Amino acid sequence: MSLKDRILNLLGLAMRARKLVTGEELVINEVRRGKVRLVILSEDASANTQKNIMNKCQSYHVKCLQFGSRHELGWAIGKDERVIIGVLDSGFAKKLKDMIHESDEGENL
Repeated sequence: MSLKDRILNLLGLAMRARKLVTGEELVINEVRRGKVRLVILSEDASANTQKNIMNKCQSYHVKCLQFGSRHELGWAIGKDERVIIGVLDSGFAKKLKDMIHESDEGENL
């Protein structure tokens, strides 16, 4: 099993544990409330979405990483396409951060 598959599987596990929020509005609201520990943005997100999310994450000191396509992120959590995922649990966030940094696909924003 590749590292990318392991990351996607961990996202699915976090979703089943109800430790994720998805969708731009929900993630931004949870970032404002201080609940989100990590934001994962798909690599094919629009420039406007990237700018909006990066600015919000910087102002609230939340780590934001780019990983996978919207299809892969949606598939991993058992939903339709997802462009943005907010990780609420610090344990899942730390493990995902480490794994994404380990893979060459994770782009730090």
